[in-house]
Amino acid sequence: MNQIPTSASSLATAGLRIAVVSASWHRDIVERAHEGIDAELARQGLDPAATLTHFAVPGAFEIPLHAKKLAESGRFDAVVACGLIVNGGIYRHEFVTSAVIDGLMRVQLDTGVPVFSAVLTPRDFHDHEEHRSFFATHFVKKGEEVTSACLATLRGLRQLQALAQ
Repeated sequence: MNQIPTSASSLATAGLRIAVVSASWHRDIVERAHEGIDAELARQGLDPAATLTHFAVPGAFEIPLHAKKLAESGRFDAVVACGLIVNGGIYRHEFVTSAVIDGLMRVQLDTGVPVFSAVLTPRDFHDHEEHRSFFATHFVKKGEEVTSACLATLRGLRQLQALAQ
């Protein structure tokens, strides 16, 4: 059920449509960002179910292309990327990290649709309970932070658009 925005801040974000593209690699950890995204949207007076559309991709490397197609569709005001690129002890980690982050920036600049990253690239991730628990909790926080940045940016862009009219 959509909430009726009551503050000037929520009026500036009413009717937003945000695509969330999440890598399926380490899905149990990465999808914890969705909890933070939902919580921050609700805290700011928006209905997550009415605001978000979720898309899953196999891994982080696939996120930029999906983000580009979603941005070009005209259906979304912003795209949020979620993923975990782990260092498996080989050089590939740095290449994938650079490709994903550079790709997300390129999508944003090429399309004019803001793209936000909750793609984490820890130097040290080991697949044991202590790290899995730490990163699962960390992704909730990153979901909150990326949503806050997304909403603030979209408010600012709406203000700039209003000035131009």
